[in-house]
Amino acid sequence: MKAVVHVFLKPGVLDVQGKAVENALHGLGWSNVDGVRVGRVITFDLGQDDRASAEADVKAMCDKLLANPVIESYRVDLDA
Repeated sequence: MKAVVHVFLKPGVLDVQGKAVENALHGLGWSNVDGVRVGRVITFDLGQDDRASAEADVKAMCDKLLANPVIESYRVDLDA
């Protein structure tokens, strides 16, 4: 089973990297772009077939290592 974890800053947390990208886009002529947020995607294969067990394992991985629950949220997508 393949896991895809999308990690992004929670609303209200200053996204310095997103602001830098937004400013660069404005400088390149796309002045209508607003509210840019930058996140990351983590993909990996799991050696399990049980979806419920895989979801629980990936959630534990996110809570312990892959995301900072104080300032970040995440979404998990699993594909068989």
